[in-house]
Amino acid sequence: MNKSNIAAFPPEFMIRTVDLTMIYESGRVEVAALQNVDLTVKPGEFVAIMGPSGCGKSTLLHLLGGLMAPTRGKVILDGVDIARLSDADRTEVRRRKVGYVFQRFNLLPTLSARGNIELARKIHGNGHLHPYKTEEIVEMLGISEKLSFRPAELSGGEQQRVALARALINHPAIILADEPTGSLDSRNARQVLRILQTLNEKLNQTIVMITHDSEAASIAGRIVEMRDGQISNHHGLLAYEPELEGLL
Repeated sequence: MNKSNIAAFPPEFMIRTVDLTMIYESGRVEVAALQNVDLTVKPGEFVAIMGPSGCGKSTLLHLLGGLMAPTRGKVILDGVDIARLSDADRTEVRRRKVGYVFQRFNLLPTLSARGNIELARKIHGNGHLHPYKTEEIVEMLGISEKLSFRPAELSGGEQQRVALARALINHPAIILADEPTGSLDSRNARQVLRILQTLNEKLNQTIVMITHDSEAASIAGRIVEMRDGQISNHHGLLAYEPELEGLL
């Protein structure tokens, strides 16, 4: 990767976007999914992004994770302006620095839980710092006894914990969570939220989470509200402790 791609932004920002804009073209029609979005996320911060369907929050998450390049603007990820990178270099940054958690789990059905986790280690290399040991992660997530099970043999909450383990295994700089509780019942959803909260508080893991659920968003340190492709508001909240306590 060319060193000229390293942006001279203060190191206190794990993520910074500047004038971030994404325009999709459909024939002769242009649709602005994002317009001039400026966002900063500090190392160790937990940010929830909320907004109605079509407001641009998923597009923002995809740009933060380097899944696509913006129409214009900057995406500074751990000191690197990934908006300026080639597809190959952007993929390399994503592999080394980003862990994804999806609503649909996206586990390989033919592999065991351990197989899914170890495959992520092989694909993504050694991660941002040092990789976690599989045993450390699965014990923290409470799935030590489920490692030999295939996804179809696990509950929804257990599958999402395996997906979390897969995202965490190489100690990424950033976890991007796209509606991580959207496919779970209320009890499993709260268990997953409590895990995310623990990762942030005890391991200082930087997390950006998209959610439509105000209860889920309330565990974050800051909520960013989006509307019509722009940030409309952001504010801090106390962590949502009482109802989550004791569920793990």
